[in-house]
This record gives sequence, C-alpha cells and structure tokens, in this order.
Amino acid sequence: MSFGASANLAARYLVRHRVQTLLLASTLALVLALPVAVRLLVRAAEKEMRARAADTPLILGTRGSAVDLMLAALYFRRQAVEPLTVGQIDELRASGMADAIPLQIRFHAQSAPIVGTELEYFPYRHLHVVQGRMFTRLGDCVLGAAIAEERKLKVGDHVFSSPESTFDIAGVYPLKMRVTGILAAAGTVDDQTIFVDLKTTWLIDGRAHGHDDLTPATGADLVLMKEEGNVVGNAAVKMYNEVTDKNEDGFHFHGDQATFPVTAAIVLPHEEKGEALLAGRYLKRPDGVRLVRPAQELDTLLGTLFRLESLAVAGLALTGGCALAVGSIVFALSFRMRQREFQTLADIGISASSLRAVRVFEVILVGAAGLFLAGGLIGGLQWLAPTLVRLSLM
Repeated sequence: MSFGASANLAARYLVRHRVQTLLLASTLALVLALPVAVRLLVRAAEKEMRARAADTPLILGTRGSAVDLMLAALYFRRQAVEPLTVGQIDELRASGMADAIPLQIRFHAQSAPIVGTELEYFPYRHLHVVQGRMFTRLGDCVLGAAIAEERKLKVGDHVFSSPESTFDIAGVYPLKMRVTGILAAAGTVDDQTIFVDLKTTWLIDGRAHGHDDLTPATGADLVLMKEEGNVVGNAAVKMYNEVTDKNEDGFHFHGDQATFPVTAAIVLPHEEKGEALLAGRYLKRPDGVRLVRPAQELDTLLGTLFRLESLAVAGLALTGGCALAVGSIVFALSFRMRQREFQTLADIGISASSLRAVRVFEVILVGAAGLFLAGGLIGGLQWLAPTLVRLSLM
C-alpha cells in the first residue's frame, strides 16, 4: 500500500472518530498556545503601561504605595490611596514651576469609573468630543467612546452614580448626571471612563447638596428650628439628586474647598530644571505629600511581572510535558485496542510497513490539527490582548 493510501486510511479513521480526534488536537493546541499566550499578555501589558507612563512626567500624591498611586492616576483604579487636598495642589501651582491636573477617582457607575478632573485633562490626553460638548455645569458628564457604545448612551441621556455601600443608610443619594458629550475613541482606559467636573464628585461625596428653599416666603412649613443665623429643615425638606436649570442655584457647598479631597494630580513641569527642583522640594515633606515618577515605579512593577511570567512559563512547560506524555499513552492504548483491526488489514495483504505508516500518519494529522488550533488561539489572543490588558487595568 502506498503512502498516499496509508494517509487516506489514517484520515478516514480520524474523521470517523472525530470527538476523540478533536480532544487530542485541542489538548495539544493548549499545550502549545499557553506559554505563548502568557508572553503575549505580558508584552501587551508592558506596551500599554509604558505608553501611558511615558506621557506622564510626575504624579502628586500622599504617603502610601507608590504603585497604587500610579495605578489610580494612570488607569483610574480605585486604590486605597490617601487623598490630597485642593490646597496642596494650589501650593504646587503657586511655585510657578509646573502645572497640575487634579484627579478625583473614588466613585463609579456600575463598575465604570467616575473621574473628576478639569478641562485641561482632555487636550493633555489628546481627547476630544465627537458628539455634544464638554461639561459646563455641576452634574454634567462626558463619556468615553467604549462606555457610551456598551450602554447605548447618547447626548441628553442620564447616568446614575453607584452608592459606595449597599447598606449605608446614611449615605448620599445616587446622583443623576446629564450626558453632555461623548469622546472620540482613544484606545486607552479613557474610553471606559465617565468624566465629570471636580465639584460634581464632591456633590456625590455629600460635600454639597441642593434642597427646597427654606426662606420665610416659600419654605416656612419646612423649617424645624433657627439658631444663630442657621436654618434647620425638617424631614419634609426635599433633597435634590439631579442638577437642573431650575434648581442649579439651590446647590451649595459646605466647608472650605481648599480642604476638599483629590486622589492625585498629574504634574507637568515647565522645564527640566523646574522638575528637578520640585523633586527635591517634595522629597521628605512632613505632611507626606510627594512626587512619584511613573516610569520608575513602572520598572519596579514590570520587574515583578517578568519574574512571575518566568515562573508561569516554567510551570506551563512542565504541565505541557505531562500532557504530551498522557497523549502518547492515549495513542499507545488506542493502537493496542485496535490490534484486531490491524490484524485484519494484515490478513488481506497490507504490509507491516504500511500499517506502521498508518499509525504515524494518525499522529502527524492529529499534531497538524493541534498546530492549526494553536495558531488560531494565538492569533485571536494577539488581536484581543490590548483590549484584555486595558480592561484588566481598570
């Protein structure tokens, strides 16, 4: 029997037992694809993180983990970071050596981060509105392209902030925010973000509120007591959870805004000399305020990531060796169980060499199918890796 006939016989057997063939090919594909997949994901994470860190010279923050501060400021992760105050950011601006873009990253809307910032953030990150306009008042928000598409939101719709704790009875009501604009897709975490003005985040935080008018002319029935010029409303006072044109003037802040919290600030030095002077000034401050260089912290984080990658690849290689050994046993047992089949083929005149060729072709065809599936898995992951990394960093 020719080699073509042996290959045909092997192919017919594998097609006849397609479930067994698919299981063996899939196992081989996973063994081959997993180590490559780990490397692809690590490289994609490195590329994504380095690109964003390279565009961010310095981050102003407080004591605690520098890596947590970097992840919060660059990727809007709600980390356990001690906040700054507005006054501390104003102090840096007053030095005249750098600009600062504040970021308040504490709240979310159904897992999407709500980031309070200033309008300077958008040209800095090369973001622009393709529908509607930027936020112009308290309670407005601008959506990233991905979150708008995912939730089918458009200009004029509304988004509700999520409460920090389900069982927080004394917590602040969810704020109903008006969508005024949608940003162009940037291919970064900004696409998954809801942007608002800093004051809107303080409104969500309960540092500002709006309610019915308590003046004698319109709200006499709502007053519980008056003392030292303060008016205390009773339980009938209606608190607003949405800012509108009619009630906008009824919102007011409590306390000194210089003490209000901000998670971090992106610092943009005017020149290299100013950057060096600022680094020295914030080296060991008694209040714990400090400057972090994202590129340096990223090198530390990636060093840990690469060590973990090496351990993962070594573990996968060991697992792959075991899987190949099990596959060899499966083939050996299959050939032993088919001994009567091979004996019948020998009885009708097929040579021993041709029967050995049938066995070899079965292994080769299963291996080729495994390589094909592994290539498909790797190709798909290579296409999805940037998106997966971006979502994992949020």
